[in-house]
Amino acid sequence: MTHRPPRPFRVLASALAAGALLTTAACADGDDSGPERADTTEITTEISSSPLAQASPAALTQAGARAALVTEADLEDDWTQVKNAATWRDSLLVGQVDVADFLTGKADAADCQKLLDRLYDDELLGKPSGASALTGFKEGESRLLYQVAAYDKAALDTSFAWLKSLPVKCDQFTVKDSSGGQRTVQVVGTSLPKEGDARQGLQVTVRGTSGGEPTTLTLDVAALRVGTDAITFTNGGLDGADDDTTEQAAKLGTARLEDVQAGRTPSADPSEID
Repeated sequence: MTHRPPRPFRVLASALAAGALLTTAACADGDDSGPERADTTEITTEISSSPLAQASPAALTQAGARAALVTEADLEDDWTQVKNAATWRDSLLVGQVDVADFLTGKADAADCQKLLDRLYDDELLGKPSGASALTGFKEGESRLLYQVAAYDKAALDTSFAWLKSLPVKCDQFTVKDSSGGQRTVQVVGTSLPKEGDARQGLQVTVRGTSGGEPTTLTLDVAALRVGTDAITFTNGGLDGADDDTTEQAAKLGTARLEDVQAGRTPSADPSEID
């Protein structure tokens, strides 16, 4: 049960006391219809109708993080949930950013390197400060890796500002792998449904070779903040990225997280979500 904080009761008590004093003053003047009575009504109404402090959502639990994850029912087409998503790693994201590509030098190169490293390590927004849960889905050569986690608020704001800067800082650069091979990486900003408190979308394209054949990895990258919790996911692969799936995962995933934060059980039927 949520207990109301004591302060609003003190404010209301003050309002009632103020009303009593003003009413007494009106009676002392022998005027039952003067401005004092109107002032009493106005002041009492103004103070007592002030909204009570809103209770902050409870801290995200491990069970809550799991409940907030999207399911097969939330995704269109033929996505199938897998059990080994935590072990997924894409070798095309491994390499050393070539600083020579950057007019501003090492600072921007470091941000682009951090993007590749965080995508590879499944830590797009940095390490969670609290509970986290991850799941994955496959459809042909495409993968959807989806995570819900709790973060420190200041660190979360910093990470979102960093993501927003990447389409400018990292629009195109070169990565060298351990054998000296080169890959070209492009980063562009994308739009996401206006869900949550903040959001940032990117599309990351990596062009190189695999097994001696030209290869292109395309990933939709998404981050959405809801309070101090956040959703991050990547969607795509060698077959490209499907925009409809990205939009669906962002919209329905945010609704699930908001349900968990409000103490509700997320719907098993996506059609019930407005």
